Amino acid sequence: MSEAPLLEMEGIRKSFVGVEVLHGVDLDLRAGEIHAIVGENGAGKSTLMKVLAGVHAPDEGTMRIDGEEISFAHPHAAQAAGVGIVYQEFNLLPDRTVAENVFVGREPTARGVVDRRRMERETAALLDEVGETGFGSRTLVGRLSVAQQQVVEIVKARSLNARILVLDEPTAALADHEVELLFGLVRRLQERGIGMLYISHRLREVFALADRITVLKDGGLVKTLATSQTDSRELVHLMVGRELDAYYPPRGETDDFGDVRLKVTGLSTSLLRDVSLQVRAGEIVGVAGLQGSGRTELARAIFGADPMKAGTIEIDGRPVRFRTPRAAVRAGLGFITEDRKIEGLALAQSIADNMLLAVRTVVPGGRRRRSTPGLMSVKELAAATDLRARGPEQEVRFLSGGNQQKVVLAKWLETQPQVLIFDEPTRGIDVGAKAGIHDLIRKLAREGVAVLMISSELPELIGMSDRILVMHEGTLAGELPADARESDIMHLATGHTEAAA
Repeated sequence: MSEAPLLEMEGIRKSFVGVEVLHGVDLDLRAGEIHAIVGENGAGKSTLMKVLAGVHAPDEGTMRIDGEEISFAHPHAAQAAGVGIVYQEFNLLPDRTVAENVFVGREPTARGVVDRRRMERETAALLDEVGETGFGSRTLVGRLSVAQQQVVEIVKARSLNARILVLDEPTAALADHEVELLFGLVRRLQERGIGMLYISHRLREVFALADRITVLKDGGLVKTLATSQTDSRELVHLMVGRELDAYYPPRGETDDFGDVRLKVTGLSTSLLRDVSLQVRAGEIVGVAGLQGSGRTELARAIFGADPMKAGTIEIDGRPVRFRTPRAAVRAGLGFITEDRKIEGLALAQSIADNMLLAVRTVVPGGRRRRSTPGLMSVKELAAATDLRARGPEQEVRFLSGGNQQKVVLAKWLETQPQVLIFDEPTRGIDVGAKAGIHDLIRKLAREGVAVLMISSELPELIGMSDRILVMHEGTLAGELPADARESDIMHLATGHTEAAA
C-alpha cells in the first residue's frame, strides 16, 4: 500500500437550500487501501461521496488525485478521472446480459454496429480479474443473485479503469455467505492497488476489512483512526456522541410471558414444508437462516401475502385463515417488511399519510377513525417512535433510513397489533438509530405484543431474541435458546441437525 495519497479532499463544504451539510471535511485515500467511512444517517457520508463522484459540486474545498487538483462538473468527468461508485441501490437492466450492462451506453462498435464479441471478451477478462463469480458475460442479469449483481456493478466500474472505488453499504442486502464472496472480491481489488472508500453501518465488516476508519458526525469530520488502534466501543462513542453500554436492551423474564398469541401448525406453501411455531404474548422469537431458506416466505404466508397449501394459524387460540393481508391486519397482525422503500412506504407522500395507511384498512374513513377510542394522533405516534422530522407534512423520502423505519413502525402501532412480524428491522440503519428501533421492539414486547423477528445479523438475533428458530431449505431446522452462539445458528442454517460442538 502506497503512503502517498491517491486521493485528497480538503475543506469540503456543501450546502443545500441555505443549509450547510458538509462543514469543511478532510479525507484522503492511498492506493491499495480500504478506508471505511462511518457515521449515523445524516452524518454526510453520501453527500461527501457524491461530491467525489461529480454528482454535487463543492461550495468550497479542493480535491486532488495523484497530487493534481481536479474538479468534476459531471459524473462522467469523475469516471474519466478514475472514480467509480457502487450505490446501495443497483442500476442494472435485468433483461440484458452482464456484458450489455457493463458496457451500456458505450458499447464498442465495428463498422457502425455493436461489436458483441469484443464486448463479451472484455467483460470476460474483467470477470477473470475479480475471480470466481459463478456466471459469465452472456448471463442475463435478472438471473443473478443480489451478491452477483453487486459484482456486476463493481466490474462495470472497473471497466471504466476506476482506481478509486466507492462502495456504499455493499452488504446491506446480502446474506452472510454472500458477504464472504464480496469480501474476497474487495481484497483482490486491494491487491491490484485499487483504493476503496467503504461505507458501512456494520462495524464487524469495518474491522474485518478496513486499514483506516474516518468518523463523520453532523456533516463534520470527527476523527480518522488506524483500525488497529481503535475498537467498536470507541467508534460508537465517536459516531453518536455518547456511550452505549450495551447494544441491546435487557430481556424480560420468561415467567413474564403471557399465553400463546400466535400459533402456526404444519404450514406448507410452494416453498415451505410443515413449519410449526408459536409466540407468546411479550415474547420476541428470532428467525435465522441463509438467504433462500424460507424466512421471508414464512412471514408472508402467516400474513396472508402468499397462499398456504396446508397448515393452520391461530391467534389467541382462535383459528384464522388469511386470504389477504387486509384480513391479517384486521385480525391484529402487523408486518414490517424487509424493503421499506418498496413495500413499506409511499415515499412521495407525507409522514402523516404514511402513518395512517394501515389503520385505514382496519378503520375505514377519517371520521370513524377519529371517533375510534385508543387510536393515537400523528403527533403521539411520532413521540412514541422518537421520530426526528420537520413535521407531519414532510415527505417520507427526505427522511434518513432510521426515521423512515420509525414511520413504518408508527403505521403499525396505530393498528394496535397483537402480533408484529419484523423482517430485517434495522437493515441499512446506523448504530444510533438501531438502538432506538431495538428499544421500541422491546417496549412493544413488554406491553404484550408477540414479536416474530427475522434478521440476517446474528448478533442482533442473539441480543434481541428470547428464543431463536433456524430455517433451512423451507423447513424449521431447529430451535435455540437466547444465549446461543453464532456457530450454533450457522450449524443449523447450513443443514446440520444439531448445534455446533
